[in-house]
Amino acid sequence: MEITDFTPWIVFGVITVMLWALLNFFSSDKSRATERLEELRDPTLRSSEKAADRQAAVNMLSKAAPALSKALEPKSDLEKDALKVRLANAEFNSPSAPQLFLATKVGLGLVCLLIGSAFGLLNWGMNMQGLTAMSIAGGMGFYGPEIWLFIVRKARMDRIFLSLPDALDLLVVCVEAGLGLDAAMRKVAEELADSAPDACYEFNLCNMQLQMGRRRKEVLHDLGIRAGVDDMKALAAILIQAEKFGSSIAKALRTQSDSMRVRRTQMAEERAQKASVKMMIPMVLFIFPGVFVVLVGPAAIMMLENLLND
Repeated sequence: MEITDFTPWIVFGVITVMLWALLNFFSSDKSRATERLEELRDPTLRSSEKAADRQAAVNMLSKAAPALSKALEPKSDLEKDALKVRLANAEFNSPSAPQLFLATKVGLGLVCLLIGSAFGLLNWGMNMQGLTAMSIAGGMGFYGPEIWLFIVRKARMDRIFLSLPDALDLLVVCVEAGLGLDAAMRKVAEELADSAPDACYEFNLCNMQLQMGRRRKEVLHDLGIRAGVDDMKALAAILIQAEKFGSSIAKALRTQSDSMRVRRTQMAEERAQKASVKMMIPMVLFIFPGVFVVLVGPAAIMMLENLLND
């Protein structure tokens, strides 16, 4: 036997040892025996074993995050801000969220690369098919968090977009009834907590920041950026302008509500006009062939029979 026959196993063993060493480096210093002795001394630790396991996983990821995310860390402030905005649109507002996200990409990419290399090397060896399986698995693990973030971000933005008209109408009613903007947002968050949790979360976060002493202009600006919805950005801009020039907030909200309602009516009409064009594709692919067979099929059979008889 030649050394080339053992090459796949050698590569697989090296990658496995590297990942095992990396996990041991970032894992807890306590051994399992020490943890069991602590549980015997304090039986209450057993009831929180699941929470402790989750916390241990979070701590391990937090320790490994700086080293894993260093290679993918954005170089410019513009790229850092863009990543923070995308994570904030998905409701990940923690300061360590970008670092954890990049570390997750690297870690998941390495794990999938290990799985793909094991599958490819054991089935095809060190050839093009094995390297292709390894590359596909690593790419799926690396870009999987990006796809997941896009889906979560898009779903949350759609929920805010759909729930914003009701929230804005209730906000207009509260302001016109004599409540201030802070109290109106608090009331909207209380009333629509079940039907519009994402919009209410943003309003509650705004109230908390205002209570902590931040300027209202900055809070409203961050509200539009975090939500990522154009209507929310327009609402924040109108409130900032109304506060800047001292105009009535109730009139500004009423104007924004009317313009939003007109815009949504136009969007519904636009989608209705596009429906007829979009229906042409399934009709041509699925309906017209069946109609063609039903109408032309008998005539085609009769013409074929006449030609065969002649």
